[in-house]
This record gives sequence, C-alpha cells and structure tokens, in this order.
Amino acid sequence: MDYYGYELRRAREAAGLTLAQLGSIVFCTGSLIGQIETAARVPQREFSERVDAALGADGLFSRLVGLVLRSQLPSWFQPYAEMEAKASYISSFQAQLVDGLLQTEAYARVVLGTRDNGNVDGLVAARLDRQRILDRDRPPVAWVVLSEAVLHQKIGGREVMREQLTHLLDLQKRRWLDIQVLPFEAGAHTGLMGSFYLLRFEKDPDIVYTEDFVQGHMTANPEALKEGSARYDHLQAAALSVNDSAALITRVMEERYGNDPEPGGHGVA
Repeated sequence: MDYYGYELRRAREAAGLTLAQLGSIVFCTGSLIGQIETAARVPQREFSERVDAALGADGLFSRLVGLVLRSQLPSWFQPYAEMEAKASYISSFQAQLVDGLLQTEAYARVVLGTRDNGNVDGLVAARLDRQRILDRDRPPVAWVVLSEAVLHQKIGGREVMREQLTHLLDLQKRRWLDIQVLPFEAGAHTGLMGSFYLLRFEKDPDIVYTEDFVQGHMTANPEALKEGSARYDHLQAAALSVNDSAALITRVMEERYGNDPEPGGHGVA
C-alpha cells in the first residue's frame, strides 16, 4: 500500500494535478485520493483502472492493485489464494457459510466483521477480488456443495440473506459453476468434520485445503487427496441435484427471508 501510494502521488504530481483535480477526473473526492496516497485507505480495482486511464499509466496501477489486495489477506491464507487463482478445478464443501467465491459484498462484510477487525474494508475488497477468477475468459470449473444449514444461518439479516441467495441462483446460470445443497435429510455424512477444498491443476499436484480457527492447512499428500476426494464424491452423491438445489434455495429464500417485516422492523422488499 505504501508503494502504491508513493507511485500514485508521483504520477499525479508529474501530471500537474492536485488531489481535487484528479478526484474529479476519476469520480471520487480529493480526500480519498490523499488517503490512498498515504496508505490510509485500500485502493479498489475500479479506482485503479480509472487512475491508469486518467494518468496514462499504462496499466501500472491495475497491476499493483492485485498485490495490494492480496496483501490484505491473512498471511497464512495468501498461499492458498495464490493456488486458487491458478486452479483449473475447484471443489468446495461448506458446512456453515457461503463459499467465499460466491459471497455478496454485504454478506462478506458481516462475516469478516464478526471479530471487529479494523481492516474490514481491505478484507472485503480482497475477497471480492478473489472472485474475479470466475469472470475470466477461461474460468476454473467450480463445484460447490453447501450444507442446508448455510441457507438458514441468518448472516446480516433478511435483506442480506435474500440478496445472497438470489446471487447463488444467478450464479447457477454459469456454465462452469454448479451448486448443490446437502439437505438436512441426508443425516450423517462425510463432511461432518468440517468444510474443505480440493484444487486441481493442469501441471501442478492437486491440493486439499482445510481451516481451523487459527489458520489454514494445505497439503498435496496423496493419502490426504485420496481421502478428500472420496469424501467429496460421497457428499455430491448425497446432495440434491443442481436443479433441486436451486428449488430449495428459492423456497428458503421466500419462506425465511421473504417480505414480511422482521420483529420490530420493516419489510425488506
């Protein structure tokens, strides 16, 4: 962030622009420009693209912002994020939360703010930036199995959840992304030990990734991969079909997060 801010100030001054002048060109305040130059605010990708165009920076800030956003991630998570960005196939089982690649900004902000972290803006920006891999010309094949509990865990209230479940339904329309829901009726299943990821690559060894409340654990151990793959196959088999999963998501969204006012609140149409 310090380096990004230094380069932004250098390029702005070389162009003979004040903070306010550059802000008016890229549709933000001069104060925000100053905060980014002093590393007090995390720059966003859209901001960086506008600055590149305004200052004729030849893509410098669009390249730098990826490093800035990656630096906002916990140090123990950064190696996984790097591998995730290279993966050709991503398989995920989530027992409690919507997969980070599928989260809306509002949902992510609530999740990442549960520990009153002073860097929530940076963490949210980094999480949303990870999701760009799904928009590439050649995105990874992604398969996500969600426990039904994920749909019922009210994160941020009805409006946030309704937006999140609507987003899941929209994502179902993508060619290379499938979402299944593991229903409560499945009973005991191979994901009871918790959430996990399987990453497959064109040229690199496959990886299993798990997390505890302290840090993440990534391994290419063949036995761990064999166990993880077998567990995931069983989860997929026990889960609802993609179409039936979409129907369940729709039903929960309407019945649990519909337009009826919350107690002591207002409707959330």
